[in-house]
Amino acid sequence: MPNDPFLPVDQEARGTAKRLLRTARSGTLATLERESGFPFASLVGLATACDGTPVILTSQLSVHTRLMEQEPRCSLLLSDIRKGDPLAHPRLTLQALARRVERPSDMHDALRRRYLAHHPKAALYADFPDFSFWRLSVQRASLNGGFGRAYHMEATDILTDMTGLEDFEPLEEEALAHMNADHADVVALYAERLCGARPGIWRMTGLDPEGAQLALGDEIVRLSFPQRLSRAADLRPMLVALAQQARGESAPE
Repeated sequence: MPNDPFLPVDQEARGTAKRLLRTARSGTLATLERESGFPFASLVGLATACDGTPVILTSQLSVHTRLMEQEPRCSLLLSDIRKGDPLAHPRLTLQALARRVERPSDMHDALRRRYLAHHPKAALYADFPDFSFWRLSVQRASLNGGFGRAYHMEATDILTDMTGLEDFEPLEEEALAHMNADHADVVALYAERLCGARPGIWRMTGLDPEGAQLALGDEIVRLSFPQRLSRAADLRPMLVALAQQARGESAPE
């Protein structure tokens, strides 16, 4: 019998998978043709709900929209494309169930806000009557972190536990506006000194209990928190502590 090629899932693997998911702006969506049984692959824009659930925006004219209506099982491939051999870099495959988000609804409004923060130009068509947001409910995943680094993962390895954080999402919008309007210099320090990104006018485009997305044009980096927040009220102290770290300051005793 051949050796099992899959490694035990550890925190580094979870971190890589979550970074890929949170920073990806597009992915390859494979849906199923019920009649033929063949998969149908499409390029889709991507964002995430606060818990990390993938969110896509599709037109009723798209083939993959009609296929998701018939058969919710689908797969989404995300890759960290850089210079050199594309197979030398991490990629993540998610198996999921697609669910259309009804509108009007509070969920639709929250996902619309997060999606447009990730894809500002989508505001041109997001509200067209034939466009809909879809949640891809993750069932399992497979991470290839590079040569010899393959992992089978459960949904709990990929998603963020929102237990006790039901009031986080209403706080997020206010926190993003505050950081971008009043602390743009700190956001840039997060990107440049904590994420190793190039200098520029960075903006904070998303927050969740495990980190933040920072964007400069189409470039997105992930600022991971040292630990998951257990309460929404812990967000401000976490951002302050990270600002002190970025400045090279010692935390007050």
